[in-house]
Amino acid sequence: MQVAELRCSREGIAMKKELLCMILLCVGSISFSLAQTSSTTKASAGFDKLKSLAGDWEGTFAWSGGRNASGKMDAQYYTTGKGSAIVENLIQEGTPVMTTVYHLDGDDLRMTHFCAAQNQPRLKATAFEADGNGVTFSFVDITNLRSLIAGHVHSLEVRFLDADHITLKFHFKADKESDELIDLRRKK
Repeated sequence: MQVAELRCSREGIAMKKELLCMILLCVGSISFSLAQTSSTTKASAGFDKLKSLAGDWEGTFAWSGGRNASGKMDAQYYTTGKGSAIVENLIQEGTPVMTTVYHLDGDDLRMTHFCAAQNQPRLKATAFEADGNGVTFSFVDITNLRSLIAGHVHSLEVRFLDADHITLKFHFKADKESDELIDLRRKK
């Protein structure tokens, strides 16, 4: 009897271990799936928030750090590519001086900035504010960089203060780093 009970006890323990492993695998898969969905949801929500900017905006810019300048800055937002991309034109004195194109790339929200410095940094959204009112983009790579110390946009913070008021904070890397804060309000 004792041998049979011992065998049943060992088989029961082995079955419990297998069941525990299966449960842990399922929980891990569900957690991974939820994390993927959360990331996708944040990127999609950020993209939709950018889409809501469609229209004409007016405001100001101010440099700090290695550069000092300020003045008027207007902006225009519109979608292209059958709604798959958002174009942002930053305008001074009626002339576009910089253009940024925002788009989804799978689960990522990305942007390419066509800079007045005549290079094209590409950035990826790396942080989303919990309330959905801010997105931070970080440098991925760049095209047309003339030298390793040439100035270029290295990050961007977009803040949605309300439906008609946003700020853009470009961090510019060069021999001296600087920030450009653009404060925009929707034209009525």
